[in-house]
Order: sequence, then structure tokens, then C-alpha cells
Amino acid sequence: MDAGGEMKKIFLILMSMLIFLCIPGKGLTYEKNDFGLGIILGSPTGLSGKLWLNKNNALDGALAWSFSREGRFQLHGDYLWHNFSLIKVEEGSFPLYYGLGFRVNFGDETEAGIRFPIGLNYLFSKAPFDVFIEVVPVLQVVKKTDFEIDGAIGARFFFK
Repeated sequence: MDAGGEMKKIFLILMSMLIFLCIPGKGLTYEKNDFGLGIILGSPTGLSGKLWLNKNNALDGALAWSFSREGRFQLHGDYLWHNFSLIKVEEGSFPLYYGLGFRVNFGDETEAGIRFPIGLNYLFSKAPFDVFIEVVPVLQVVKKTDFEIDGAIGARFFFK
């Protein structure tokens, strides 16, 4: 496929995912805080952000460096569903989350794929912080069709 065709395919995937991710929630924000910014370490490593849409749903994303293969700049975004009832803790909350998103890697060649994140997120009850660990199967669809797995840990500070 030529470069123009690849860019059209990437554009269509990103626009489709953006439309899906922008479907509004119930209009409520998470009780504690709305937006968090922090770091993600692993594959990828960089800046991580999370925006709560309501008590159970959030958007997250990262601007990061992917160390897989030759290494390249990575942009990803996910729509997440959180299940707060599976793991009970005495303080804070510890939801399992899962979602659907997109990933674009920029380097010598641009690649794009569909992300399926699964993770655990600890939300502190007395501090505006969270920590998370995730495993993310990725179906590469642009440049070539392939299957990869990303994994990372991270922490974010939440702003009201």
C-alpha cells in the first residue's frame, strides 16, 4: 500500500475511534476529581492522562515513547469501563478496568492499531492520586496486520 493509502487508513481509524470515545457519559464526574496527569512506565513510557466521565467510565491516553523494536513516539487513547465491586479494600477503591482504544506509533514508518486495555487502578481515599497496572493486547492494522502486547505501570495526580 502506498503512503497516501496508509495515511487515509490511519485517519479513518482515528476518526472512528474518536467518534466512539466522544459518546457522552451521564454528564457526572467521578466524586473525587475530574482529570489526572502523571507518568506511565513500561511499554510505553511517558505522560499519562485520565478524564473521568462518570463514576464508572473514563477516557485515558498517553504521549509516550515505545521501546518495542526500533523505538518510536506513541500516542494512544482508550475508553475505559471500571468495575468497583470485584476487589474490596478498607480504604480507597481498587477497580478492575477494561476498554477499547487506539494506538499510533510514529517513527520511520507510521503504524496504527486497536488497543484492548485490561488493568487494575488503585484510587486513594485521602489523596488526589491513583496508581495503575495494565496489560494491553494490540491488534496492529496499519502498515501490517500483527498482534502485540503492551504493559505498563503508572501514577497520576488529579486536579479538581
